[in-house]
Amino acid sequence: MIAPCHFGLEAVLKREITDHGYEIVEVSDGRVVFKGDAAAIARANIFIRTSERIMLKVGSFKAVTFDELFEKTKELPWNEFLPSDAKFWVTKATTNKSKLFSSSDIQSIVKKAIVEKLKKIYRIGWFEENGAEYPIRVFIFKDIVTIALDTSGISLHKRGYRQLVGKAPISETLAAALIMLTPWNKDRILVDPFCGSGTFPIEAAMIGANIAPGMNREFTAENWKNIIPKKMWYDAVTEAEDNIIRDVKMSIQGYDIDGDIVKCAMQNAREAGVEEHIHFQARDMRHLSSPKKYGFIITNPPYGERLEDKKELPALYKDIGKSFDSLDTWSKFIITSYEDAEKYLGRKATKNRKIYNGMIKSYYYQYMGPKPALEVRARKASS
Repeated sequence: MIAPCHFGLEAVLKREITDHGYEIVEVSDGRVVFKGDAAAIARANIFIRTSERIMLKVGSFKAVTFDELFEKTKELPWNEFLPSDAKFWVTKATTNKSKLFSSSDIQSIVKKAIVEKLKKIYRIGWFEENGAEYPIRVFIFKDIVTIALDTSGISLHKRGYRQLVGKAPISETLAAALIMLTPWNKDRILVDPFCGSGTFPIEAAMIGANIAPGMNREFTAENWKNIIPKKMWYDAVTEAEDNIIRDVKMSIQGYDIDGDIVKCAMQNAREAGVEEHIHFQARDMRHLSSPKKYGFIITNPPYGERLEDKKELPALYKDIGKSFDSLDTWSKFIITSYEDAEKYLGRKATKNRKIYNGMIKSYYYQYMGPKPALEVRARKASS
């Protein structure tokens, strides 16, 4: 299986896959490869929070000419993956640092090679392609070609709950990964003062209640009866339902200055089945305060997508820094592409992780607060 993810978050995905019991084969930039049986197709799609899709690897080989690409694609055991009525096409071809660089040519040559292979196997001259869909993806890096079937279809960040979004929303998979990078757990308060359409609070609530992200959506491979029996999908959904912590108590809050977008966030939380765990409210970030200690802030503040917005960023980030001052025992985590964020927040981050949000280079500033146990021990020692 090949599981792509956001650049910089491979370690989170690797840990998640390992926790689900699968063996890691390889980790590279933006991708984790792991071994799994047929049931793993269903379980990975339903349970994995931080991957963009799950792909079933057909094969890989070196090719520096289109003739090589054709012949070596043709050698792969396509009859083990595609039935005679399969509807198949190369949905995407990407190439990097390779002799072959025309994506459209790569797509057409791979499709033609598969057709030629299956003609001989099934002894037919024409494919109706009126059966289940088998989208194919091709990746070429340093002349090594990898071909895989896309088992997910629609990207896994589409959980199905986010019907309404605001400006520049963070994706569900990225939000989940950033939460999982922190030591937050369901027993600690979590606040997002720039919640937008609610992605951070909703993903946190799903993690805290152990709600599988893909249990309420469909996947392309559900119709691949030649590879994975339908029962395995039902079994995975049943497992997901059994794993939900239904009596969990959490304190998760989402604030935004825009009252209309807060209503969107509330609707999205209802769709995700976590509305009881989140308190949403229209509130200015400058009024952020809490009597509770050792909480977490995880947020994605504005970073000036438009040139005219950038002029407002120094004042905004200064205000964010001031609002954090009263929460001195809290841990704060901020993702932004604003390169001067630390300067105007007024403090250097404990850690700063570079992450690519699509093609946008972003920074995940991590300000770690004290651990509750450490402060209690220090108080006892001083008395």
